[in-house]
Amino acid sequence: MTPSLASLPIIVIILLIVSSLTSGNAHDYQDALSKAILFFEGQRSGVLPHFQRMTWRDNSGLSDGWTYNVDLTGGYYDAGDNVKFGFPMAFTTTMLAWSVIEFGDSMPPAELRNSMVAIRWATDYLLKTVSQLPNRIFVQVGDPNIDHNCWERPEDMDTARTVYAVDAPNPASEVAGETAAALAASSMAFRSYDPGYSETLIRNAVKAFEYADSNRGAYSDNSNIRDGVCPFYCDFDGYQDELLWGAAWLRRATQDGSFLDYIQNNGKTLGAEDTINEFGWDNKHAGLNVLVSKEVIEGNMYNLASYKASADSFMCSLVPESSSSHIEYTPGGLIYKPGGSNLQHSTTITFLILVYANYLARTSQTLNCGNINVSPTWLRQQAKKQVDYILGDNPMGMSYMVGYGDRYPQRIHHRGSSLPSVKDHPQVIACKEGSVYFNSSNPNPNVLVGAIVGGPGEDDVYEDNREDFRKSEPTTYINAPFVGVLAYFVANPSP
Repeated sequence: MTPSLASLPIIVIILLIVSSLTSGNAHDYQDALSKAILFFEGQRSGVLPHFQRMTWRDNSGLSDGWTYNVDLTGGYYDAGDNVKFGFPMAFTTTMLAWSVIEFGDSMPPAELRNSMVAIRWATDYLLKTVSQLPNRIFVQVGDPNIDHNCWERPEDMDTARTVYAVDAPNPASEVAGETAAALAASSMAFRSYDPGYSETLIRNAVKAFEYADSNRGAYSDNSNIRDGVCPFYCDFDGYQDELLWGAAWLRRATQDGSFLDYIQNNGKTLGAEDTINEFGWDNKHAGLNVLVSKEVIEGNMYNLASYKASADSFMCSLVPESSSSHIEYTPGGLIYKPGGSNLQHSTTITFLILVYANYLARTSQTLNCGNINVSPTWLRQQAKKQVDYILGDNPMGMSYMVGYGDRYPQRIHHRGSSLPSVKDHPQVIACKEGSVYFNSSNPNPNVLVGAIVGGPGEDDVYEDNREDFRKSEPTTYINAPFVGVLAYFVANPSP
């Protein structure tokens, strides 16, 4: 029997009213999806295509690679600077491809096409970075210490475009392993669209993985490149997870038994059973466990059951009512991890929640968290709370996606966005001449539509301050998993 409102406590009535006001389809997920993908056009390096929609950008980095007599043009700038860091770019690519693999069917056709274009902009570049394997992999273009000392448009770059290469037998396991994952996942995304390109991607993925596995170790331990990658994208969490991650993606893309054997036989020695509840450009553990769990849940591969147990443990850590709960939330309900750029954690974890919920739902399973059972529907509802928070349902009442909604960050930490466009100001703005724009309190003149900033602090507070890069800088690896997440909610706005 359903109780009448009169019989309910007043606080419950208030909560019901608030819930009814906020549970409608308040957000335009399709609009957010199109903008999340559009963002990548603002991060492009190289010769921009004729169909470039972010028209305030222009060609840049056209001589990248010349010191090695190799073409390393293209790819993406990782954030608000003008450096092409291979490690996070490869992770971004993996997540864009995984978004299409899991949620491409939910995307409107135009946005699926745009997603494929965004992936290919990255993979075309990544193929260049592995073009000299088996003996050399290129891991970065641009000296970040010099670059970060300037505030200039990518179109005006006059800083050293130093090329960072790793030659065998020097290790680069995390970059090569993540590149293998990116190319393998992308080969799956392209399989039905461009089989020839798909085959090129998988062939090079295998070469990248072989380098990673044969020359084990962290690329940031190499003295010749350490000063260029640290502290920006140093390997803080070890290279072992990228070996398993690369092998898991190669297994998924090829169905080759040798990669199945690899993730089964090397799991313990490479730390797969370590309880690490994190997923991002440096730490693949939670994502690895969810990815491999598909084999257990849908394929009954019980020899990989330890991966599913770890995935279950991770999901249960997100459930506040669970005895194993230990993920922090802000008072407003946002997943929070100490450090900068917090929304990278929210978007990656939300992606994993939805993927895992799909795996469970397809086999009519639930998640057992000791004292409670958690359904796929509950997981999806938690994911929706994270999405809606990012899009504006938060204590600040603002969207953390630039260009979405009525109120969003105006002063993001991003060179191209904050400086006048070359279309409006064709004269060169030299290294230090951009400081006046950096220090200005004016809104950025160029709107980097779709960019998701680092986001608020643990108190849900966000100051729209260009100088506070931890909160105001967008990154490709914040956006990439959010593409898949938004695609799901386009098709399922009320899970």
